[in-house]
Amino acid sequence: MADLEPQAPLEPIVGRYLRLDLAGRPHRVYFEEAGQGIPLVCLHTAGADGRQFRHLMNDEAVTGSYRVIAFDMPWHGKSLPPAGWQDEEYRLTTAGYVDLILTFCRALGLERPVVLGCSIGGKIVLELARLHPERFRALIGLESAAYQAPWYDDTGWLHRPDVHGGEVCGALMSGLIAPQSPEETRWDTLWGYMQGGPGVFKGDLYCYREDGDFRDRVGRIDTSRCPLYLLTGEYDFSCTPDDTRWTADRIPGARLTIMTEIGHFPMSENPGQFRKYLLPVLDEIRLPTR
Repeated sequence: MADLEPQAPLEPIVGRYLRLDLAGRPHRVYFEEAGQGIPLVCLHTAGADGRQFRHLMNDEAVTGSYRVIAFDMPWHGKSLPPAGWQDEEYRLTTAGYVDLILTFCRALGLERPVVLGCSIGGKIVLELARLHPERFRALIGLESAAYQAPWYDDTGWLHRPDVHGGEVCGALMSGLIAPQSPEETRWDTLWGYMQGGPGVFKGDLYCYREDGDFRDRVGRIDTSRCPLYLLTGEYDFSCTPDDTRWTADRIPGARLTIMTEIGHFPMSENPGQFRKYLLPVLDEIRLPTR
């Protein structure tokens, strides 16, 4: 893993805030970026934030050809909730998530970016492929499937005054990390979950499990209009390899890869192993004649 860390004391990652209007309400969205070239917009997992992509932003094999951009969804990381949040329950919807991505890309003037999303971000990639293929150069879904059967009970207990939701989230996610993942990056990944705001992970899971059943529509994705790559870790029991295979089988032209020694968080839990799978995909997108 050490070879992925920057040698200079000052990392190349730059963070900024972007003001967006979402569903008629002003938002202040934080994002980080590094590199230059083809825009590569990265979508973090449910309940986490864009720090999951710091290894990609410090990898010169990626940033030499791609402008890597990762934003924190509203209510996540450094992106505050909108004014009045204290009087409402956070609940992410598929339509709202798609609008967020399109609005963000439009505000930065990104022309046909590549979008790489993981987990809930990998799921929404399928909707982008179905609804807006012409807006993207390619779409990459990590731990992506049209549907995943719930593996936990009701999530209401994640937002209770007598439960530390962050620690519970970290404990839940620990089982989704492959045993081969280095200890340092394993705990980096879990720390992001332990810091989540109250009720945020619960609100994301509404989109992931209830509002995000795409089994009736993934067959309408046309990969001739936008290439679609699906990469899933062999140790992921939230989005299992079979879940992703089922999805890929219904999308003609979808490119499927099952990644060894990787769980649910490829880019953060084992970045060294993940880059072995990602770099060839990025090369293929950048040099389609290959």
